[in-house]
Amino acid sequence: MFKINPYRPGAGLMPPYLAGREEDIQTVERMFEALSMNIPTQSVIFSGLRGVGKTVLLNRLQKSAEETGIFCKHIEVEERKDFISQMAASAQGFLRKLSAKENLKHLIQKPLEAIKALVISFDPENSTFSLSMQERELYRTTNLTQSLTDVFTALGEAAYEARSPICFFIDEIQYMKKQELGALIAAIHRSNQLGYPVMIVGAGLPKIYKMLSEEKSYSERLFLYKEIGSLSYEQSQKAIEEPVRKLGTEYDEAAIKRIVEITKGYPFFIQQLCQIVYEEAEQKLITEDMVRNAASTFYQVLDNGFFKVRYERCSDADKRFIFAMVKCGELPCTISNVAKYLKKSVSAISTMRAQLINKGIVFSARHGELDFTVPEFDGFIRRHTDYEQWLNGNF
Repeated sequence: MFKINPYRPGAGLMPPYLAGREEDIQTVERMFEALSMNIPTQSVIFSGLRGVGKTVLLNRLQKSAEETGIFCKHIEVEERKDFISQMAASAQGFLRKLSAKENLKHLIQKPLEAIKALVISFDPENSTFSLSMQERELYRTTNLTQSLTDVFTALGEAAYEARSPICFFIDEIQYMKKQELGALIAAIHRSNQLGYPVMIVGAGLPKIYKMLSEEKSYSERLFLYKEIGSLSYEQSQKAIEEPVRKLGTEYDEAAIKRIVEITKGYPFFIQQLCQIVYEEAEQKLITEDMVRNAASTFYQVLDNGFFKVRYERCSDADKRFIFAMVKCGELPCTISNVAKYLKKSVSAISTMRAQLINKGIVFSARHGELDFTVPEFDGFIRRHTDYEQWLNGNF
Protein backbone atom coordinates (compact mmCIF):
# COMPACT_ATOMS: atom_id res chain seq x y z
CA MET A 1 0.00 0.00 0.00
CA PHE A 2 1.33 3.44 -0.98
CA LYS A 3 2.12 5.63 2.01
CA ILE A 4 2.44 9.40 1.76
CA ASN A 5 5.73 10.38 3.40
CA PRO A 6 5.93 14.13 4.08
CA TYR A 7 9.63 14.26 4.97
CA ARG A 8 11.94 15.45 2.19
CA PRO A 9 15.67 14.88 2.70
CA GLY A 10 17.70 16.10 -0.24
CA ALA A 11 19.95 18.84 -1.57
CA GLY A 12 17.94 22.05 -1.34
CA LEU A 13 14.54 20.33 -1.19
CA MET A 14 11.99 22.47 0.61
CA PRO A 15 10.65 20.63 3.69
CA PRO A 16 6.90 20.76 4.33
CA TYR A 17 7.63 22.89 7.39
CA LEU A 18 10.67 25.20 7.44
CA ALA A 19 11.54 25.40 11.12
CA GLY A 20 13.82 27.86 12.88
CA ARG A 21 14.44 30.33 10.06
CA GLU A 22 11.54 32.72 10.62
CA GLU A 23 13.69 35.60 11.92
CA ASP A 24 16.14 35.36 9.02
CA ILE A 25 13.32 35.27 6.49
CA GLN A 26 11.57 38.28 8.03
CA THR A 27 14.81 40.30 8.11
CA VAL A 28 15.59 39.72 4.44
CA GLU A 29 11.96 40.22 3.38
CA ARG A 30 12.08 43.72 4.88
CA MET A 31 15.18 44.36 2.78
CA PHE A 32 13.28 43.16 -0.29
CA GLU A 33 10.52 45.66 0.48
CA ALA A 34 13.07 48.49 0.43
CA LEU A 35 14.59 47.18 -2.80
CA SER A 36 11.16 47.01 -4.44
CA MET A 37 10.86 50.75 -3.76
CA ASN A 38 14.10 51.38 -5.70
CA ILE A 39 16.00 51.85 -2.43
CA PRO A 40 19.43 50.11 -2.48
CA THR A 41 20.13 47.87 0.48
CA GLN A 42 22.86 45.65 1.88
CA SER A 43 23.45 42.28 0.35
CA VAL A 44 23.16 39.18 2.54
CA ILE A 45 25.52 36.26 3.02
CA PHE A 46 24.52 33.06 4.83
CA SER A 47 27.15 30.60 6.00
CA GLY A 48 26.97 27.22 7.65
CA LEU A 49 27.92 23.57 7.52
CA ARG A 50 26.54 21.08 5.03
CA GLY A 51 22.99 20.02 5.81
CA VAL A 52 21.87 23.09 7.77
CA GLY A 53 19.50 24.24 5.02
CA LYS A 54 21.33 27.14 3.35
CA THR A 55 20.05 26.28 -0.14
CA VAL A 56 16.54 25.73 1.19
CA LEU A 57 16.65 29.19 2.77
CA LEU A 58 17.93 30.74 -0.47
CA ASN A 59 15.08 29.12 -2.43
CA ARG A 60 12.52 30.30 0.12
CA LEU A 61 13.85 33.86 -0.03
CA GLN A 62 13.90 33.86 -3.83
CA LYS A 63 10.20 33.01 -3.80
CA SER A 64 9.58 35.97 -1.46
CA ALA A 65 11.60 38.30 -3.68
CA GLU A 66 9.72 37.25 -6.80
CA GLU A 67 6.41 37.82 -5.04
CA THR A 68 7.62 41.35 -4.23
CA GLY A 69 8.23 42.03 -7.93
CA ILE A 70 12.00 41.70 -7.87
CA PHE A 71 13.79 40.15 -10.86
CA CYS A 72 15.64 37.08 -9.53
CA LYS A 73 18.23 34.69 -10.87
CA HIS A 74 19.72 31.69 -9.06
CA ILE A 75 23.38 30.82 -9.68
CA GLU A 76 25.04 27.73 -8.22
CA VAL A 77 28.80 28.13 -8.37
CA GLU A 78 30.64 24.96 -9.37
CA GLU A 79 34.33 24.11 -9.14
CA ARG A 80 34.57 23.26 -12.82
CA LYS A 81 32.05 25.72 -14.23
CA ASP A 82 32.76 29.30 -15.19
CA PHE A 83 31.00 31.80 -12.92
CA ILE A 84 31.33 34.65 -15.41
CA SER A 85 29.29 32.83 -18.06
CA GLN A 86 26.57 32.15 -15.47
CA MET A 87 26.49 35.80 -14.41
CA ALA A 88 26.39 36.97 -18.04
CA ALA A 89 23.47 34.64 -18.79
CA SER A 90 21.62 35.92 -15.72
CA ALA A 91 22.20 39.53 -16.78
CA GLN A 92 20.90 38.76 -20.26
CA GLY A 93 17.79 37.29 -18.66
CA PHE A 94 17.05 40.68 -17.12
CA LEU A 95 17.47 42.39 -20.49
CA ARG A 96 15.04 39.94 -22.08
CA LYS A 97 12.51 40.93 -19.46
CA LEU A 98 12.95 44.61 -20.34
CA SER A 99 12.77 43.93 -24.07
CA ALA A 100 9.29 42.48 -23.64
CA LYS A 101 8.01 45.98 -22.87
CA GLU A 102 8.14 48.49 -25.71
CA ASN A 103 8.61 51.51 -23.45
CA LEU A 104 11.69 49.92 -21.81
CA LYS A 105 13.60 48.76 -24.88
CA HIS A 106 15.71 51.93 -24.92
CA LEU A 107 17.29 50.82 -21.61
CA ILE A 108 18.82 47.67 -23.09
CA GLN A 109 21.72 48.87 -25.24
CA LYS A 110 24.11 50.09 -22.52
CA PRO A 111 24.00 46.95 -20.35
CA LEU A 112 24.09 44.80 -23.49
CA GLU A 113 27.38 46.43 -24.54
CA ALA A 114 28.80 45.81 -21.05
CA ILE A 115 27.77 42.15 -21.15
CA LYS A 116 29.40 41.74 -24.57
CA ALA A 117 32.71 43.03 -23.21
CA LEU A 118 32.48 40.69 -20.21
CA VAL A 119 31.67 37.61 -22.26
CA ILE A 120 34.20 38.25 -25.04
CA SER A 121 37.03 38.90 -22.58
CA PHE A 122 36.40 36.31 -19.89
CA ASP A 123 34.31 33.57 -21.50
CA PRO A 124 36.02 32.91 -24.84
CA GLU A 125 34.00 29.73 -25.51
CA ASN A 126 30.71 31.63 -25.41
CA SER A 127 29.28 32.21 -28.88
CA THR A 128 26.31 34.29 -27.77
CA PHE A 129 27.46 37.32 -29.73
CA SER A 130 28.24 36.86 -33.43
CA LEU A 131 30.90 39.49 -34.02
CA SER A 132 33.77 39.87 -36.45
CA MET A 133 37.34 39.66 -35.16
CA GLN A 134 37.65 43.45 -35.49
CA GLU A 135 34.49 43.99 -33.46
CA ARG A 136 35.67 41.51 -30.82
CA GLU A 137 38.90 43.45 -30.37
CA LEU A 138 36.85 46.60 -29.66
CA TYR A 139 35.14 44.84 -26.77
CA ARG A 140 38.16 43.05 -25.40
CA THR A 141 39.49 44.03 -21.96
CA THR A 142 41.85 42.49 -19.42
CA ASN A 143 40.29 43.85 -16.24
CA LEU A 144 37.61 41.56 -14.82
CA THR A 145 36.75 43.89 -11.94
CA GLN A 146 36.09 46.81 -14.26
CA SER A 147 34.14 44.67 -16.75
CA LEU A 148 31.87 43.14 -14.10
CA THR A 149 31.41 46.54 -12.45
CA ASP A 150 30.35 47.97 -15.82
CA VAL A 151 27.77 45.19 -16.14
CA PHE A 152 26.37 45.74 -12.64
CA THR A 153 26.19 49.52 -12.92
CA ALA A 154 24.60 49.38 -16.39
CA LEU A 155 22.08 46.80 -15.15
CA GLY A 156 21.48 48.86 -12.02
CA GLU A 157 20.82 52.02 -14.01
CA ALA A 158 18.34 50.17 -16.22
CA ALA A 159 16.71 48.57 -13.17
CA TYR A 160 16.33 51.98 -11.53
CA GLU A 161 14.80 53.57 -14.63
CA ALA A 162 12.47 50.61 -15.20
CA ARG A 163 11.60 50.38 -11.48
CA SER A 164 12.50 46.69 -11.71
CA PRO A 165 15.01 45.82 -8.95
CA ILE A 166 17.39 42.87 -9.28
CA CYS A 167 18.53 40.20 -6.83
CA PHE A 168 21.07 37.50 -7.66
CA PHE A 169 20.91 34.40 -5.45
CA ILE A 170 24.38 32.83 -5.42
CA ASP A 171 24.89 29.41 -3.81
CA GLU A 172 28.19 27.65 -3.00
CA ILE A 173 30.18 30.89 -2.96
CA GLN A 174 33.22 29.08 -1.57
CA TYR A 175 33.88 27.66 -5.05
CA MET A 176 34.35 31.10 -6.61
CA LYS A 177 37.83 31.90 -7.85
CA LYS A 178 39.64 34.66 -5.98
CA GLN A 179 39.57 37.01 -8.98
CA GLU A 180 35.86 36.40 -9.58
CA LEU A 181 34.95 37.01 -5.94
CA GLY A 182 36.93 40.25 -5.79
CA ALA A 183 35.27 41.47 -8.98
CA LEU A 184 31.79 40.58 -7.68
CA ILE A 185 32.33 42.44 -4.41
CA ALA A 186 33.61 45.54 -6.23
CA ALA A 187 30.71 45.43 -8.71
CA ILE A 188 27.94 45.26 -6.11
CA HIS A 189 29.75 47.88 -4.01
CA ARG A 190 29.83 50.37 -6.89
CA SER A 191 26.19 49.68 -7.75
CA ASN A 192 25.20 50.45 -4.16
CA GLN A 193 27.27 53.65 -4.16
CA LEU A 194 25.35 54.87 -7.21
CA GLY A 195 22.02 54.12 -5.52
CA TYR A 196 20.93 51.33 -7.84
CA PRO A 197 18.47 48.63 -6.69
CA VAL A 198 20.72 45.58 -7.11
CA MET A 199 21.54 43.11 -4.35
CA ILE A 200 22.98 39.66 -3.74
CA VAL A 201 21.78 36.93 -1.41
CA GLY A 202 24.55 34.36 -1.16
CA ALA A 203 25.37 31.21 0.77
CA GLY A 204 28.37 29.01 1.36
CA LEU A 205 30.53 27.13 3.83
CA PRO A 206 32.02 28.88 6.90
CA LYS A 207 35.25 29.73 5.03
CA ILE A 208 33.45 32.36 2.93
CA TYR A 209 33.66 35.04 5.64
CA LYS A 210 37.43 34.87 5.55
CA MET A 211 37.41 34.79 1.74
CA LEU A 212 35.29 37.94 1.56
CA SER A 213 37.22 39.91 4.16
CA GLU A 214 40.59 38.99 2.66
CA GLU A 215 39.46 40.03 -0.82
CA LYS A 216 38.01 43.45 0.05
CA SER A 217 38.29 45.14 3.44
CA TYR A 218 34.97 46.96 2.98
CA SER A 219 33.03 43.70 2.52
CA GLU A 220 32.21 43.78 6.25
CA ARG A 221 30.03 46.86 5.63
CA LEU A 222 28.75 45.73 2.26
CA PHE A 223 27.13 42.49 3.47
CA LEU A 224 24.83 41.45 6.26
CA TYR A 225 26.37 38.23 7.55
CA LYS A 226 24.13 35.51 8.97
CA GLU A 227 25.41 32.20 10.32
CA ILE A 228 23.00 29.29 9.90
CA GLY A 229 23.40 26.49 12.44
CA SER A 230 21.58 23.48 13.80
CA LEU A 231 18.09 23.87 15.22
CA SER A 232 17.29 24.30 18.89
CA TYR A 233 15.30 21.57 20.65
CA GLU A 234 12.04 23.51 20.22
CA GLN A 235 12.76 24.21 16.55
CA SER A 236 13.69 20.58 15.96
CA GLN A 237 10.45 19.50 17.60
CA LYS A 238 8.45 21.57 15.13
CA ALA A 239 10.45 20.19 12.19
CA ILE A 240 9.66 16.68 13.42
CA GLU A 241 5.98 17.07 14.35
CA GLU A 242 4.49 19.58 11.91
CA PRO A 243 4.89 17.55 8.68
CA VAL A 244 2.80 14.64 9.99
CA ARG A 245 0.22 16.58 11.98
CA LYS A 246 -2.25 16.61 9.07
CA LEU A 247 -1.72 12.88 8.58
CA GLY A 248 -2.87 12.08 12.09
CA THR A 249 0.52 10.84 13.34
CA GLU A 250 2.20 11.90 16.57
CA TYR A 251 5.54 11.41 18.30
CA ASP A 252 5.82 10.77 22.00
CA GLU A 253 8.25 12.96 23.94
CA ALA A 254 10.89 10.25 24.27
CA ALA A 255 10.89 9.69 20.50
CA ILE A 256 11.45 13.40 19.86
CA LYS A 257 14.30 13.52 22.35
CA ARG A 258 15.94 10.52 20.71
CA ILE A 259 15.64 12.04 17.21
CA VAL A 260 17.19 15.32 18.37
CA GLU A 261 19.95 13.40 20.12
CA ILE A 262 20.79 11.38 17.00
CA THR A 263 20.51 14.25 14.50
CA LYS A 264 22.03 16.98 16.68
CA GLY A 265 19.30 19.25 15.33
CA TYR A 266 20.66 19.40 11.77
CA PRO A 267 17.68 19.89 9.41
CA PHE A 268 18.84 17.44 6.71
CA PHE A 269 19.46 14.73 9.29
CA ILE A 270 16.03 15.32 10.85
CA GLN A 271 14.35 14.95 7.47
CA GLN A 272 16.35 11.79 6.68
CA LEU A 273 15.75 10.06 10.02
CA CYS A 274 12.08 11.01 10.23
CA GLN A 275 11.50 9.78 6.69
CA ILE A 276 12.84 6.36 7.69
CA VAL A 277 10.97 6.28 11.00
CA TYR A 278 7.67 7.28 9.42
CA GLU A 279 8.07 4.82 6.54
CA GLU A 280 8.56 1.95 8.98
CA ALA A 281 5.85 3.04 11.42
CA GLU A 282 2.81 0.76 11.59
CA GLN A 283 0.89 2.85 14.10
CA LYS A 284 -0.12 6.47 14.54
CA LEU A 285 2.02 7.04 17.64
CA ILE A 286 5.78 6.97 17.02
CA THR A 287 7.77 5.82 20.05
CA GLU A 288 11.40 5.90 21.13
CA ASP A 289 11.81 2.20 20.31
CA MET A 290 10.74 2.85 16.73
CA VAL A 291 13.33 5.63 16.42
CA ARG A 292 16.02 3.42 17.95
CA ASN A 293 15.22 0.62 15.50
CA ALA A 294 15.49 3.03 12.56
CA ALA A 295 18.87 4.44 13.62
CA SER A 296 20.98 1.76 11.93
CA THR A 297 19.19 2.32 8.61
CA PHE A 298 19.65 6.06 9.06
CA TYR A 299 23.43 5.75 9.48
CA GLN A 300 23.63 3.31 6.58
CA VAL A 301 21.81 5.74 4.26
CA LEU A 302 24.11 8.60 5.27
CA ASP A 303 27.26 6.47 5.04
CA ASN A 304 26.37 5.30 1.53
CA GLY A 305 25.37 8.76 0.28
CA PHE A 306 25.80 12.03 2.15
CA PHE A 307 29.14 11.10 3.75
CA LYS A 308 30.54 8.76 1.10
CA VAL A 309 30.23 11.19 -1.82
CA ARG A 310 32.48 13.65 0.02
CA TYR A 311 34.91 11.02 1.31
CA GLU A 312 35.44 9.60 -2.18
CA ARG A 313 36.55 13.01 -3.46
CA CYS A 314 39.63 12.74 -1.25
CA SER A 315 43.00 11.32 -2.24
CA ASP A 316 44.71 8.80 0.04
CA ALA A 317 46.85 11.60 1.45
CA ASP A 318 43.72 13.64 2.15
CA LYS A 319 42.15 10.64 3.90
CA ARG A 320 45.15 10.18 6.16
CA PHE A 321 44.88 13.86 7.11
CA ILE A 322 41.19 13.31 7.92
CA PHE A 323 42.02 10.21 9.98
CA ALA A 324 44.49 12.25 12.01
CA MET A 325 41.82 14.87 12.68
CA VAL A 326 39.45 12.19 13.94
CA LYS A 327 42.15 10.64 16.12
CA CYS A 328 42.49 13.98 17.91
CA GLY A 329 39.25 12.96 19.64
CA GLU A 330 37.68 16.38 20.01
CA LEU A 331 36.76 18.81 17.24
CA PRO A 332 37.84 21.40 16.31
CA CYS A 333 41.37 19.96 16.48
CA THR A 334 44.65 21.80 16.34
CA ILE A 335 46.83 21.63 13.24
CA SER A 336 49.78 20.74 15.47
CA ASN A 337 47.97 17.62 16.73
CA VAL A 338 47.12 16.59 13.18
CA ALA A 339 50.79 16.94 12.28
CA LYS A 340 51.77 14.90 15.32
CA TYR A 341 49.51 11.98 14.39
CA LEU A 342 50.77 12.11 10.80
CA LYS A 343 54.35 12.20 12.12
CA LYS A 344 55.10 15.28 10.04
CA SER A 345 55.86 18.94 10.67
CA VAL A 346 53.08 21.54 10.49
CA SER A 347 54.65 23.08 7.39
CA ALA A 348 54.80 19.66 5.69
CA ILE A 349 51.01 19.19 5.92
CA SER A 350 50.07 22.71 4.84
CA THR A 351 49.45 21.64 1.22
CA MET A 352 47.10 18.82 2.29
CA ARG A 353 45.27 21.22 4.60
CA ALA A 354 44.81 23.74 1.76
CA GLN A 355 43.55 21.03 -0.60
CA LEU A 356 40.91 19.84 1.89
CA ILE A 357 39.77 23.41 2.51
CA ASN A 358 39.49 24.02 -1.25
CA LYS A 359 37.48 20.81 -1.63
CA GLY A 360 35.08 22.01 1.04
CA ILE A 361 35.82 19.11 3.41
CA VAL A 362 37.38 21.07 6.29
CA PHE A 363 37.50 24.70 7.39
CA SER A 364 39.44 26.84 9.83
CA ALA A 365 37.15 26.96 12.85
CA ARG A 366 39.50 29.16 14.86
CA HIS A 367 43.10 30.24 14.45
CA GLY A 368 45.21 27.10 14.20
CA GLU A 369 42.19 24.77 14.46
CA LEU A 370 40.26 22.71 11.92
CA ASP A 371 36.82 21.15 11.77
CA PHE A 372 34.76 19.29 9.17
CA THR A 373 32.24 21.16 7.04
CA VAL A 374 29.99 18.08 7.20
CA PRO A 375 28.29 17.53 10.59
CA GLU A 376 29.03 14.16 12.22
CA PHE A 377 31.64 13.36 9.57
CA ASP A 378 33.99 12.13 12.29
CA GLY A 379 31.43 9.49 13.27
CA PHE A 380 31.32 8.26 9.68
CA ILE A 381 35.11 8.01 9.62
CA ARG A 382 35.16 5.98 12.84
CA ARG A 383 32.71 3.53 11.28
CA HIS A 384 34.80 3.20 8.11
CA THR A 385 37.14 0.24 7.64
CA ASP A 386 39.83 2.52 6.13
CA TYR A 387 40.18 4.31 9.45
CA GLU A 388 40.65 1.04 11.33
CA GLN A 389 43.30 -0.02 8.82
CA TRP A 390 45.09 3.33 9.25
CA LEU A 391 45.09 2.93 13.03
CA ASN A 392 46.71 -0.48 12.51
CA GLY A 393 49.31 1.00 10.16
CA ASN A 394 47.87 -0.62 7.01
CA PHE A 395 46.62 2.41 5.08
